[in-house]
Amino acid sequence: MDDGSNNRNGKFAGVRALIFDLDGTLIDSKLDLAHSVSATVAHMGRPSLPHETIYSYVGNGASVLVQKALGEGVTDAEVEEGLRFFLSYYRAHMLDNTVMYPGVREGLELIAGHPMAVAMAVLTNKPVRFSKEILAGLGIARFFKYVYGGNSFATKKPDPEGANVLLRDLAASPREAMIVGDSAVDVRTARNAGTWACGVSYGLDLEGLRAHPPDIMLDSLVELAAVLPGSRRAV
Repeated sequence: MDDGSNNRNGKFAGVRALIFDLDGTLIDSKLDLAHSVSATVAHMGRPSLPHETIYSYVGNGASVLVQKALGEGVTDAEVEEGLRFFLSYYRAHMLDNTVMYPGVREGLELIAGHPMAVAMAVLTNKPVRFSKEILAGLGIARFFKYVYGGNSFATKKPDPEGANVLLRDLAASPREAMIVGDSAVDVRTARNAGTWACGVSYGLDLEGLRAHPPDIMLDSLVELAAVLPGSRRAV
């Protein structure tokens, strides 16, 4: 989608740290999430939901996902019970159908081999233990220096707490970092942290990206390396 002009005009000339979202950006996990939510609402005696409805609830953490799935009038105690069931079920099934999006492995390889030293990390609202296990299970954990999840901090995205910690971890200033994600939550996190925002068009929240436009939109992570400073190739 990008024609390389953002790189040539120096807009992202200082970028040397990339912070990736997980679900909808690196991994297509929506079917395993939908199956786990469906099992949860059945366990709780609630009406079943279309998969598309469940997909629209993804992105703000497991607790919010369960709360929305259980519907209006749900009590805190019911959310806690549903969350316990969901987490147990999802852990057992989180790699049944989950795969990387096309171009993800190739894009990460290109970035890892980039002539400029570019550090990579993951910041997701998914529980951190699950996130690390999925990255390892798909064989891409080695690309990321740090992985933080929705229970790594007191707050979740779009609060900038996690991004700010990663900026310190990676010794990068906000304008030396780019958050890469598929949703309005990711763009808002970038804006709150003062970093650049990169959106991917293939994920779960294209409408959110239209409402909260990132600094650059890509159709594949293969395109990302060419945006970085010092790239020898154009998109």
